Amino acid sequence: MDHRTQPRPRRGAALTTAVVAAFALTATACSSGSGGKKAEEGAGNAPAGKARTPAMTVAMITHAAPGDTFWDLIRKGAQDAAAKDNVKLVYSADPNAATQANLVQNAIDQKVDGIAVTLAKPDAMKAVVAKAKKAGIPVVGFNGGIEDWKEQGLLSYFGQDERVTGEAFGRKLDELGAKHVLCVIHEQGHVALEARCAGVKKTFTGTTDTLYVNGTDMPSVKSTITAKLKQDASVDRVVTLGAPFALTAVQSAKDAGGKARIATFDLNKDLVRAVRAGDVEVAVDQQPYLQGYLAVDSLWLYRSNGNFSGGGVEPVLTGPAFIDRSNADAIAEFAKKGSR
Repeated sequence: MDHRTQPRPRRGAALTTAVVAAFALTATACSSGSGGKKAEEGAGNAPAGKARTPAMTVAMITHAAPGDTFWDLIRKGAQDAAAKDNVKLVYSADPNAATQANLVQNAIDQKVDGIAVTLAKPDAMKAVVAKAKKAGIPVVGFNGGIEDWKEQGLLSYFGQDERVTGEAFGRKLDELGAKHVLCVIHEQGHVALEARCAGVKKTFTGTTDTLYVNGTDMPSVKSTITAKLKQDASVDRVVTLGAPFALTAVQSAKDAGGKARIATFDLNKDLVRAVRAGDVEVAVDQQPYLQGYLAVDSLWLYRSNGNFSGGGVEPVLTGPAFIDRSNADAIAEFAKKGSR
């Protein structure tokens, strides 16, 4: 366990921490595949200790946008769990909610043994999740949809409480002496992203503004942030909601020539380097590798032993934890390996 500052646990945190610790002990390493909308991955050559339970097929469907390296970590964790559990992993993704729902329908039609899905836009997924349940396919949620997973009848949920995380981030910004925060949302209508900025605004005692950008067009992201910083020189912190956007915001702040510093949710290996260099002041780690791993592993545990992660009542929390220059070295090696 590295020495990162953890916010006060929520109700049920003792349970979820225990579950995470138990699952993490089973993790094994394998190589990470490349991303893709319709990519399909088998377990490949499984390492020693592979489960001797019957083979099963798990479909993982996310709202990942092309090129977002955050999802490479999710997928790496899922692949490692699949290799251990004798699971054929079928991964697909699309940021468009209707298309994501169609991908879930495809998994139902293929009669998979389990589905792991993100509920970034839960209303769009509700009907197809109900179809999966009617077909007798167990479904778990992760990363997006912590407010909706129980209502939609999912077995378990793995991720962080985005509003609670946002509130913790707001308090952190106060500690850092920030006065005027610009919270950049790269996908309008995404419930988790909206919750993050809402949480920051609730607890941060300074001024909080929200800026919407087109996350699929990084040059546009850069120019929009730059223009806003030039327009309002009082902004002293730019808070982004993903590592690629933080790295772009670093360039925007330089172009604007002002005093704004960058803080962010989520990280990748490049972001860890930026924290170590001081280009990014602080980052929140929700452990995406763990989310992908636990989502697949939980479906195997349910099928092989009837287990419900979190008891089917509480979410299994994988974050948040704060990363800054004081502790970034502790996870740098893991980041190089592509698992953080």
